[in-house]
Amino acid sequence: MSEQIIEDGQKRRMPAKELVMRYTLAVISLFFSALGVALTKKGDLGVSPISSTANILSMKFTELSLGTWLIIWNCALILGQILILRRKFQWIQLLQIPLSFVFGWFTDIAMFMVSGINWELYQLRLALTVSGTVVLGFGITLSVIANVIMNSGEAFVKAISDTIHKDFGILKIVFDITCVVIAVALSLIFFGDIRGTREGTIIAALCVGIVVKLFMKLFGKPVGSFLRGRKNQHS
Repeated sequence: MSEQIIEDGQKRRMPAKELVMRYTLAVISLFFSALGVALTKKGDLGVSPISSTANILSMKFTELSLGTWLIIWNCALILGQILILRRKFQWIQLLQIPLSFVFGWFTDIAMFMVSGINWELYQLRLALTVSGTVVLGFGITLSVIANVIMNSGEAFVKAISDTIHKDFGILKIVFDITCVVIAVALSLIFFGDIRGTREGTIIAALCVGIVVKLFMKLFGKPVGSFLRGRKNQHS
């Protein structure tokens, strides 16, 4: 059992042990990302752009939880990848589906974990939002270090980037803005005003990338060396 992985611009094959460890880290990363979403949701100042559409749908159609709507949203993005890439779609990327379910379940668990927090003071809600952004950034960092399956949002953007040959970073910004526009439009349709998209959404959009860069500097090399095993630590 082995799989190719790209590191430092070069492909290499992973032994089974490393592969298991990387997927384990990927699952752990989903929990921290879900906890970040739950904390920002509890702050009630807006969630991250990619979660904003599912958040509005969960506010309108309360029969389904936020985690369930995130599963639906992520699966829609996976379907979008298939439609965009067609024959170029790599079927290993279907592993995004079970990971999307795990992320949704983790989100509901995290929402239960923070359910006892009932802070009305704006400063405390802002602190929750900022904390959630940091935790979300940490989760994304672990996912980047794991370097196995991309999350559905980034994979969707990459599918577009590979198809139209445009810069991934620019398209990621466009994608985030589009998610927020959809969320705002749905909010206006459902409620007649803007809900679920506030300063917390802007904080997440501007700061998650910065947080990821910081955590990558702190944990990228040591965790990466650990995943590769002692044999590679000094190579």
